[in-house]
Amino acid sequence: MKPTPTRSAKIEKLRSHTFDLVVIGGGITGAGVALDAASRGLDVMLIERNDFASGTSSKSTKLIHGGLRYLKNLEIGLVREVGQERAVVHEIAPHLVRPEKMLLPLVEGGSLGKLSTSMALWVYDFLADVEGDDKRVMLTKEETIAHEPLVRKDILKGGGFYAEYRTDDARLTIENIKTAEKHGATALNYVEATDFQYTEDKRIAAVICHDRFSGETITVNTRHVISSTGPWVDELRTKDKSMTDRHVFLSKGVHIVVARERLPLQHAVYFDVEDGRMLFAIPRLRCTYIGTTDTPYKGDPNAIPTYVEDVNYLLKGTNAIFPTVNLTLADVESSWAGVRPLIYEEGKSAGEMSRKDEIFESDSGLLSIAGGKLTGYRKMAERVVDRLGKQLEEAGGKLKKTNTKNIDLTGGPFADFAEVLAYEKEIAAQLEAASLAPDRAAYLVSNYGKQTPEIIAAALKRSEGTDVARLACAEAAWCIEQELTLYPIDWVERRSGRLYFDMPSIHPVLEEVLAVFAEAYQYTPDDLAAEREKVLAAIQWVSEFSTAPTEQ
Repeated sequence: MKPTPTRSAKIEKLRSHTFDLVVIGGGITGAGVALDAASRGLDVMLIERNDFASGTSSKSTKLIHGGLRYLKNLEIGLVREVGQERAVVHEIAPHLVRPEKMLLPLVEGGSLGKLSTSMALWVYDFLADVEGDDKRVMLTKEETIAHEPLVRKDILKGGGFYAEYRTDDARLTIENIKTAEKHGATALNYVEATDFQYTEDKRIAAVICHDRFSGETITVNTRHVISSTGPWVDELRTKDKSMTDRHVFLSKGVHIVVARERLPLQHAVYFDVEDGRMLFAIPRLRCTYIGTTDTPYKGDPNAIPTYVEDVNYLLKGTNAIFPTVNLTLADVESSWAGVRPLIYEEGKSAGEMSRKDEIFESDSGLLSIAGGKLTGYRKMAERVVDRLGKQLEEAGGKLKKTNTKNIDLTGGPFADFAEVLAYEKEIAAQLEAASLAPDRAAYLVSNYGKQTPEIIAAALKRSEGTDVARLACAEAAWCIEQELTLYPIDWVERRSGRLYFDMPSIHPVLEEVLAVFAEAYQYTPDDLAAEREKVLAAIQWVSEFSTAPTEQ
């Protein structure tokens, strides 16, 4: 396989340039850091050892939400910050961060009563400065059933109805990275930070990197380093010899996906299960996904399994609140399992540990940030870059204030969500006129926003194959050119989200999409076979479940 000219140029810059800042970790936090720092005028390089968003940032519950349950732990500051951030992230990318009304059924024996729920939701709205129609509404039993007819009726007492936002975490990460590049940053995936070089006074002067595509070792000169590697943050702190007693604790979260017709919800639902926890069931285009578990994890964060026990736990809880659907293991189309990198707190369970972020600063100058929530990524980035600003001041420099709350992400701008919906209709009309599957309009706009016409134009230039295959091939080619999509699995899993949300759409276009990658990267027959096998193995990984080992 050979790299594209774009990747080759970036590798050459990595090899020959001295950067103000190297950001290690291409998840949502690293993407946010790169954008924040680049928009303040720093010369930034972002590196990720796998694909962008390949860790926790493609395996969350995919909600931009305030964390209602954190009120129970009296984490008022956290709820206020992320509650307010919901509106900010929605405004800078309304095609990606979409309003999602959340229904909270109140049931006999549940964790919340009607009065306590009303007060909690009022506080939630107050802390987040929620206004207008998005303010919480308390519902009677009859009103709750009208909103969600599938909900169990014999134990139902009423409900709460409030506003959250739904996103695609991987797409949000990618668009932050692309926006950072528009502000002068450079980003590379499949480049692993393996070690550091230091000055005589033991300050980091370079990052030793391994290009996993070519096998080359590259020394990257830099004045500063921020590690935002999530579950791997302690790994780099150990390499830097700056590890302390404060460390990351991994909590595993599993989600499963069923066809929308098997769980045809009208709204997202946040509901009690018998062990005192709560689950989400969230409709998304052609499917509904359900999550999540919250259990300690000590295995390999690069390959987190979903076990039959995890799936059965989610199915049991879902069937208890929606008893007529009778979901079974056979209904599960796909799944994902990720780990939350929490800051360890002695004596607390995984569910009790705070979702607050924390910054670690070593004598070498290495800044590491861990913890936090998807919703708060922008503020996390702001805080760690502000801390970098103190290092710059010590060296006689000065850093501008952040302004990322006013920077529209690529794919926009849109004035509001109403404009997004109107744009979807425009795209559907364009697709229909071109005989290119108009039912893909919502999917394309939610993924790519105003970049969608570029994909349609590319599809129109393709003369062979079905309309669906032509569109998929154009999409894959565009992602190779615009989003540094290196392997077919990157597109199947993270750029398009098909591995999770549209499993039936993969096989009809797989060979054509593989051919697109084969042309772009000059595959040999063996390369083509290997990349096909990666996709097929990934499909098996997310859709077939083994029994957990006894030690689990």
